[in-house]
Amino acid sequence: MEIEAFATLVIPFIVVAYLGVAIFVHPTRAVLAASLIGGLVMGIINALFDLLAYYTHIWHYTLNGLILHLPLPFYLTPALVYGGIAYLLIWRFWRKRGHWFALALLFGIPLLRAAIDLLGIASNTSYIQFDSALGWLLDIVMWLVMFYAGVWVFVRLSSLSLDVFKRQQVSSAGS
Repeated sequence: MEIEAFATLVIPFIVVAYLGVAIFVHPTRAVLAASLIGGLVMGIINALFDLLAYYTHIWHYTLNGLILHLPLPFYLTPALVYGGIAYLLIWRFWRKRGHWFALALLFGIPLLRAAIDLLGIASNTSYIQFDSALGWLLDIVMWLVMFYAGVWVFVRLSSLSLDVFKRQQVSSAGS
């Protein structure tokens, strides 16, 4: 029942939130497509990690209505929120006054999401149950790999240059 409720109540909100951010950001078509494709990469990698974790007995989901042991509607959240919306905001603020915000998103999202997963599992409020002591490590690796793989795809498709240290090099050369 949890998956049907999520699909009915949360997915429309996620789609509206993504469209709202897209209207606010005013991306080009290439950037909009790149954010969706980068988010799709993120969701696919998340599903692959969940399958790997299930079949190697590292963690499993404790929900009803799983398809191939996966909560398929749940992958829309990483794809559109932590992928698509985050990539649009990074693109919007990268060369603007909010460069610090883009950097915070770029480095903070995977660490924050891994911390939220681990706190949910530790407090027994998550739909995931660890079957191995390696679960926490694989969860951190999963968030890092899937977020930065999506960033890589987004940067390649949107032609955004993420030179994190460029400002420091320019200011050092000028002094």
